[in-house]
Amino acid sequence: MSQSSSLPFASLTLLIILFLPSVCAFAPQTIASRSRSSGVSTSTTSFRLASSVDDGGGGNSLIDDLSRRFQLFQKSRSEGFDFKQSTAIAIAGEYDALEVRNKIKESIDSAPCVMFTWEASPSCKKAIKYLDIAGASYKIVRLDDPWSEGNPIRAELGKMVGRSSVPAIFMGGQYVGGFDGGVGEESPGILDMAFKGTLREKLKEVGAL
Repeated sequence: MSQSSSLPFASLTLLIILFLPSVCAFAPQTIASRSRSSGVSTSTTSFRLASSVDDGGGGNSLIDDLSRRFQLFQKSRSEGFDFKQSTAIAIAGEYDALEVRNKIKESIDSAPCVMFTWEASPSCKKAIKYLDIAGASYKIVRLDDPWSEGNPIRAELGKMVGRSSVPAIFMGGQYVGGFDGGVGEESPGILDMAFKGTLREKLKEVGAL
């Protein structure tokens, strides 16, 4: 399916449904810092990454854009990525992977506990609630404000940790999973850590408690 004209109608429909969030208008991305002890939330203008969509008015049609993204999806699947990660890569579109990874590392290193989130995600809301109950200080990096900046971050995070779901939580620079899942014993998610009694220990160890 290298030509946009060969994409079946059903595939185009699916692509439109999946990729429309990535063509949202640009807006300043914010990183919100929350501290249980201070009870204060602050927002600072953050970095701008490569856009998911060319906003320079290059004349590329929506169908052409969707066709390129579908090709990215197929390429990712052929490289062994699962459906969810391949979708994340396709939604992100073309971007500078090294630049995005550097920005991710800067964010991870900027606080003892860092959480990449979508504001409306139920799992993200639960993770915030659990960290608040634990009394943790943490930084939130939103991937939905705007989507055009967050989508490449989500795609690269998925490649880095083996899981594209949000939240993606890091403590002391180490990926510990999401809310109720992860990729192994070292990153089971904070719900599992809470049940095992290791959540507060980890937070204290990295200086987030």
